[in-house]
Amino acid sequence: MPQMLALVIVIAILFIGELVSTRTKAWIPSVFVSAVLFIIGYWTFFPKEIVSIAGVPPVVATMMIYLLITNMGTLLSLQQLKEQWKTILISLAGILGIIVALFTIGILLFDFETVVVAIPPLVGGVVSALIMSEGAANAGLTTLSVFAIVIYVMQGFAGYPLTSIVLKKEGKDLLNKFRQGKLTIAGQLENSTEDSKEELKMFKNLPTKYNSDYFKLFRLAFVGFLAYGVSTLLNPIVEISPFVLCLLFGIIAGSVGFLERNVLQKANSFGICILVLMLFVFDALKNATPSMIMEILYPLVGTIVLGVIGMYIFSFIIGKILKVSKNMAFAVSLTALYGFPADYIITNEVIKALTEDEKEREVLTSHMLPPMLVGGFISVTVVSVILAGIFVGFL
Repeated sequence: MPQMLALVIVIAILFIGELVSTRTKAWIPSVFVSAVLFIIGYWTFFPKEIVSIAGVPPVVATMMIYLLITNMGTLLSLQQLKEQWKTILISLAGILGIIVALFTIGILLFDFETVVVAIPPLVGGVVSALIMSEGAANAGLTTLSVFAIVIYVMQGFAGYPLTSIVLKKEGKDLLNKFRQGKLTIAGQLENSTEDSKEELKMFKNLPTKYNSDYFKLFRLAFVGFLAYGVSTLLNPIVEISPFVLCLLFGIIAGSVGFLERNVLQKANSFGICILVLMLFVFDALKNATPSMIMEILYPLVGTIVLGVIGMYIFSFIIGKILKVSKNMAFAVSLTALYGFPADYIITNEVIKALTEDEKEREVLTSHMLPPMLVGGFISVTVVSVILAGIFVGFL
């Protein structure tokens, strides 16, 4: 397949997903539609490496992940991060709900090894799935080795629509409060409209003509490099994902005025970064063959359903205790099923579907996006890898 034909096909799929999401006012998320179309493509005429052929090999996607996550950090302030302690507790409660549900009811329906292999990928992303897959393969459990990858690939099909539904309900409640004058912009996002000179404190004397797209991208890449470097230095002592540090360093760089807020968009690069990252995410679907899905369909559906039920119950309880709405608490827990960038994209799709007023969108973004981003990082990037490291020893 020629490169440009591959590129046209994969971008067309993303466009169709976006179109369906817009027409249904985010009731059907774009990531869900795109994932279905990619699976159909891989099962019919797509070459397995269509994403790489289109020009997005893993190394390019990794570069975009560094830039995007660091950029995400600039959307959060240090004050907002302090305010997200409730989000962290809710995310941990949701993970505990998955573990409890699968080790009580799940253990009665499936064997011990299936439950052990299912939990880390269900809680997290590709790293935990790969750890469990390799551990199962080394233990001679070939089917479960495949199961670990497929559960990571397929869990989003439950998470995407559920998240969209509960976020729409939460967004409508927030809009009603805002329109009644009972709600304001959270954290420091009210300053998002301030002059760029003011938010770029470290370069306030720099003439605007020198603050070019390249200079913005250079500073963003430099912060990402710092995160990578610190992660590497800490590795002999403690293993911290560089992506977690990218988020933290992005927050700090935005707060001290080294980076503008939402610097990728101001450098006219956000769209292409999201495009590359989404293609990389859907590239994982090439491993889910029809025969493989049929073989593990029962434990796949069973573990995901039990995990979601456990998440809902525990997030509902902790939400009541912390006085967080059940919809927001459940949405934060659901980020464990997909993480970034789906949490970012679904939240933005819902906000755009709920209102066309920029001020209202800003209010919804300030209340809904930070907890969704933090929740996704706690579960997918941090806790899931720790769980995988522990659970792989049980095989």
